[in-house]
Amino acid sequence: MAHFAKLGINGKVLAIHVVADKDCQNADGIEDEEVGRQFLTKIHYWSLWKQTSYNTYRGKHKNGGTPFRGNYAGIGMFYDDEHDIFIEKKPFPSWTLDISTASWNPPEPKPNLTTEQKTQNQDNTHNWVYSWNEDNLSWDLQDTYS
Repeated sequence: MAHFAKLGINGKVLAIHVVADKDCQNADGIEDEEVGRQFLTKIHYWSLWKQTSYNTYRGKHKNGGTPFRGNYAGIGMFYDDEHDIFIEKKPFPSWTLDISTASWNPPEPKPNLTTEQKTQNQDNTHNWVYSWNEDNLSWDLQDTYS
């Protein structure tokens, strides 16, 4: 089975469609993205399709194969034509795209919780989390139980 993302304006993923292998094969019996795209265009009257790999996430293939287009496309994600990858919406203006992992990175790495904070989270006495503060370009520690 092959998976295809239906693309809208600015490469936004509108839907994912599964196509039988036989409907993606050229005359020589080899899988061909263009054949799959033409098949979908014919039945949906929509011409913007990109194949996506169910096994690709953050630039890696989960079964050790070759990653394809950065991430498995999901509804609401975007196809980045320049880098030929599927990415999430940019979470904050200051974050930058890491093409190798097809993901957005903050200007500062997210800190780790201390052992005590992790224990308190497990004990359900607190729920410590870090959230990005775009105004200060830093991570804020919050107890969401407060």
